[in-house]
Amino acid sequence: MPKTTGARALVLGGGGATGNAWLIGVLAGLASEGLDVSAPQLTVGTSAGATAAAQLVGSTPAELYQAVIDAPAPPAAAPRPATAPAAPRVPDQLSRIRSISSASSGPGDMHRRMAAAALNLPGAWGRELSARWRSIVQSRMAQADWPQRLVYLTAVQAQDGESVVFDNSSRVPLVDAVAASCSSGPPYWLGERAYIDGGYRRNENADLAQGYDKVLVLSPLGGRSLHPESWGMQLSAQADQLRASGSKIQIIVPDAAAEAYVGVNAMNQSLRSTAAREGFRQGREQVGEIREFWR
Repeated sequence: MPKTTGARALVLGGGGATGNAWLIGVLAGLASEGLDVSAPQLTVGTSAGATAAAQLVGSTPAELYQAVIDAPAPPAAAPRPATAPAAPRVPDQLSRIRSISSASSGPGDMHRRMAAAALNLPGAWGRELSARWRSIVQSRMAQADWPQRLVYLTAVQAQDGESVVFDNSSRVPLVDAVAASCSSGPPYWLGERAYIDGGYRRNENADLAQGYDKVLVLSPLGGRSLHPESWGMQLSAQADQLRASGSKIQIIVPDAAAEAYVGVNAMNQSLRSTAAREGFRQGREQVGEIREFWR
């Protein structure tokens, strides 16, 4: 988009269940000190960040934070029905991404290989998994409609590996855009198109905020990438691209205390409340520098 003086963008990166909780915690911590950054001119959400972006449409950071803190402890694991969408184990997922990445010639080739691999996972061609996943995603959202303000949610098309960005002009319901962006295992079917996790494009997709004056990035995965540095997919490369185009950028990542609850523990539902509390603490601790940047 054209350069817009004074326009602000919020980028919410991927990071699984605990990453989503950490994002909510940071935003709530900032808001508790009088700095609400949750509804700027543009929000970019990827995977767990797409969920957070959609949750912010109908709830305040404080409400979302309290919901995480008040949520009952997850029940002991029960036998999973064969048709239930299973969250991929993080070590297996990381190994799969590394293997495909090392065999790829570049980002486009990697996207195509990741898409092909997703279509070969058990249940990938069935619509029942997608319907169940949609129901789960919808249960996390208070608002079903896209907001008037601009929200970008990222995904990758499973049939051809092409990147896609959903917004309120895409004629795709908000819940479906979130479900597509969060599909790190089998693809999510929307009509005749299938989609996989937007994090396969980039963990943060901060480059989509090019043209905005100030860009605040929250990255639960610390800005790291599993792909070769020469591909320029890590957050530092995205930040360089934004600065080169005239944007100012501020980045918040989990600090040493918070890092234990995200990353490899991304899908551990029992750690969500702790991750949220760590994010809340970070938000409060960093509010001074963020306020100076955001004003």
